[in-house]
Amino acid sequence: MTTSDMTQNLLDAVDRIGPLIKEHAAEAEADRQLSRPVYDAMYRAGLFAMLAPKARGGIELHPVECMRVWEAIARFDAAAAWNLVMNQAIAAFAAWLPADGVAEVFRNGLPTVAGALNPPSAAVRADGGWRITGQVPFASGCHHADWLGMPAVQIKGGHPKLDPGTGQPAVFGAFLLRSAATIVDTWHTLGMRGTGSSDVAVKDLFVPDRLTAPVGPLLRPAPGFEGPLFRMWPWTAILGEATVSVGVAAAAVGSAVDLCKTKTPAYNAIPLREQQLAQFQLGKAAARVEASRDTLYRAAEFAFADVERSNALLSPEAKIRLQLAVSFAAEACAQAVRFVNDVTGTSSIRLGHPFERHFRDAHTLLQHSSKSSPRYASAGRLMLGLESDWVWLNF
Repeated sequence: MTTSDMTQNLLDAVDRIGPLIKEHAAEAEADRQLSRPVYDAMYRAGLFAMLAPKARGGIELHPVECMRVWEAIARFDAAAAWNLVMNQAIAAFAAWLPADGVAEVFRNGLPTVAGALNPPSAAVRADGGWRITGQVPFASGCHHADWLGMPAVQIKGGHPKLDPGTGQPAVFGAFLLRSAATIVDTWHTLGMRGTGSSDVAVKDLFVPDRLTAPVGPLLRPAPGFEGPLFRMWPWTAILGEATVSVGVAAAAVGSAVDLCKTKTPAYNAIPLREQQLAQFQLGKAAARVEASRDTLYRAAEFAFADVERSNALLSPEAKIRLQLAVSFAAEACAQAVRFVNDVTGTSSIRLGHPFERHFRDAHTLLQHSSKSSPRYASAGRLMLGLESDWVWLNF
């Protein structure tokens, strides 16, 4: 797939703001949230428009084109790329809202939305809406987003109300202004520290019906959200998450190549570039980065064509390919970073060198629920004709 003019313009914008992102990366790491100048620069550059519908001023870009841009950002800073992916992907959940809810969320232009969809908060029915109380973790970018998305389930008689069709609690998503919630400082992690993925909490907050939507397959999209990009949700987000791993590993390989051209290890007279083990490890690392990127692209192309052709939801074949691709990419890119660290030696353990952060970020990304090891089994269940144990494979 060739790069479109629109995507090239976005990549050129990434090049322009790249030095700013790189300059603030250490600050984001220390503050455990992305710096405001970086977040605002990405917004002004139009990067938050990629997953937004054209009808609302967005670009509605093909997922492969999105991945090219996300990787370019991740090479500068994984935290910036993660915020960019998550805050536009959760905004795309507006496709499930009624038309008047969409109008409110997009009232001031393209919105940025942070949040998560587990565990659900407690919702009590009120006149015209819900009163919601709860706390949700992993709200990446919550310090800067315009809106928050939170899951909720109706509580009746002190217990969650069950969906008669599934026997499970009927979870719905609620949109609320960031100012209506409290950000709880819970984000203390090994890697991806700059994402600001803290908890968000509300207490007895009224949310009108127009800002709520069921969590389930997109059967009746809001006006303007009818395109295949939105029927792929949430896999656009999950592909973006895996692409951050690709960007981290690609940056690690590039930095290692530069180092090897100049470094001669202590107690060794042979430069790294001339050592066969270094050459071998770099080759293995680069192969995993390239394979990860290609696998993600092919899975995304297959899935997009699948929903575009059928004008329906993703097929089981498309979902299996997507799940295997993202799990493989996260795993292979973490391996690539380990190979890089074998090459770079003590340079990989010193704070201030890029390699130790790449290592922490790649392995933190590997633990994310959508790409972690159990997801291979989730895809395997689907391959065997069984109901998957993973919610997004049942969409």
